[in-house]
Amino acid sequence: MKKGFFLIAGVICSLFYYSCRLRSEGKPDNPINPETRADLKLIQDGYSFTEGPTVDKKGNVFFTDQPNDKIFRWDEQSGDVSLFLEGTGRSNGMAFDRDGNIIACADMHGELWKIYPDGTHDVLVDNYNGKLLNGPNDVWINPKTGGIYITDPMFPRPYWEASDPRTANSWPPTHSEQGSGIAGHVYYLAPGSSSLVRVTPEDGIWSPDDSFPNGVVGTPDGKKLYVNRWTGDNMGGTFVFDINSDGTLSNIEKFVDMGGDGMSMDELGNVYISNGFGVVAFNKEGQEVLRVDTGGGATNNVFAGRNEKILFITGPRDRVQSVKMNVKGVEKFKHN
Repeated sequence: MKKGFFLIAGVICSLFYYSCRLRSEGKPDNPINPETRADLKLIQDGYSFTEGPTVDKKGNVFFTDQPNDKIFRWDEQSGDVSLFLEGTGRSNGMAFDRDGNIIACADMHGELWKIYPDGTHDVLVDNYNGKLLNGPNDVWINPKTGGIYITDPMFPRPYWEASDPRTANSWPPTHSEQGSGIAGHVYYLAPGSSSLVRVTPEDGIWSPDDSFPNGVVGTPDGKKLYVNRWTGDNMGGTFVFDINSDGTLSNIEKFVDMGGDGMSMDELGNVYISNGFGVVAFNKEGQEVLRVDTGGGATNNVFAGRNEKILFITGPRDRVQSVKMNVKGVEKFKHN
């Protein structure tokens, strides 16, 4: 297989040729490129559990080491990693807003934080209908409206305080302050609002309570939202919704059978899912077009660098890695 194809082809015609060639040769929908591992670059290891990568307007990446309650900054020019903040509310998924602040899922007390460039923060929300959230996990900000979407799965944490009602859970969880839907839901925070709106349904194809909403990403036109669900076998499913003018969701459809953890998107509309397989990308039709074997799974990913062509990967759990791509991401420059 020619080397250019395992990096998702730099031009659209190359990508289409690759997909067509796979089909014409009768290969399965989940091709694993054996050359990908050779092009992974280890940025740094020695962490406890890396998560939450988000890219700033210069292409630098901020990511979390959740068990150690820290946020680190990777400099895309020097390649150096430095500590940005200690004491993060156990931040997990993060995203930059249009003003250059970090919106962070701080699950220590079930909160959503706005972290300013100087490291100070405000708590944007800490409840739904007056009840404690399960533990905000991942976040996507609509670039057109500034509205915020968060996933809120119930993953019991060893660092929750004894007085926290969520500590009643072992695994699998059996208790949620939210009542129904122990596995969790997706919520929307409108610009200027301090109240969440639940935007995923209680029944239908979304309802299984043994898979947990996790990764979330949307299209740059602000019209579609992709949400995946985590299960131990990585097959909780990824779903796509229409985003309505008021921020609510409608017309849910299953996008692919594979689920997982954090997600990103490139300029061609391919969706990159991090999970136990590594990073797996699907085109708009739900056909697999890339699989990056990270050597032990991945927790999240984001496109980074000044040219937006570095796929920055958190995971396996103790490290951060990268792959140079020939296609751009769409999550950079969503702030001034």
